[in-house]
Amino acid sequence: MCGRYAASRAPEDLAGIFEIDKWEPEETLAPDFNVAPTKEVYAVLDRPLKDAEDPKPVRQLRKLKWGLVPSWAKTPEGGARMINARAETVHEKPSFRRAFTTRRCIVPADGYYEWVTAAGERDLEVEGKKKRPRKQPYFVTPADGSVFAMAGLYEFWRDRTLPDDHPQAWWVTCSVITTEAETSPLAAAPAEGPSALADIHPRMPLMLTPDHWDAWLDPARTDVDDLRELLAAPPAGLLRAYPVSTAVSNVRNNGPELLTELEGPEEGTLF
Repeated sequence: MCGRYAASRAPEDLAGIFEIDKWEPEETLAPDFNVAPTKEVYAVLDRPLKDAEDPKPVRQLRKLKWGLVPSWAKTPEGGARMINARAETVHEKPSFRRAFTTRRCIVPADGYYEWVTAAGERDLEVEGKKKRPRKQPYFVTPADGSVFAMAGLYEFWRDRTLPDDHPQAWWVTCSVITTEAETSPLAAAPAEGPSALADIHPRMPLMLTPDHWDAWLDPARTDVDDLRELLAAPPAGLLRAYPVSTAVSNVRNNGPELLTELEGPEEGTLF
């Protein structure tokens, strides 16, 4: 799954990486090293500009809320539960299938966090001892330092309780697509700890390599079978994972120190 990630790149940098044609400076977000569900996040999408005479899609960097609210939802309250869409079923789930065919985006990140439960803690759970498991967080990021381009979907939702000219009358929300975690060896795997992403968690965000960006963002591509081919996992060996402080487990903590690589799992959270 993807329940927390880091996004510290400036919009100017993202504009260059993704060849952005349009972004609004007033939508600039501060670097966020602990992005949690329902926060505002950057998303890259191809869409005609509002009120433009030319219907040609324009690549935009937009500020969206993480947690997709389907257009048909009566309230936005379920958005926090729709932060992820499974690659295996995204084309058929009512909440995601329309967005999958015409409203796809890329959610740029430095990488994402995932937690594992120490073996000793698991043993306590098996024995029935009521001790809350203490999980070790890992940060998963491209080994070459490039952007982690997560495949996503976006959707529009109209708040019918507000007038048309109200600034919050329309919500634009997004979801990150996840897939089965890689079982192949990590790049620069830590000496102590997981050797593959599947050792940390069975799911992972679907990372799109640059050669798939244009096809994924193209709203003219609507054939489901064609689009499903884009959901293939990236080549093995592109990602590394390393242990970070358990401070990231508290959403109130936010700063570059959360990405500091530890020499090994913290005491009491041995893998």
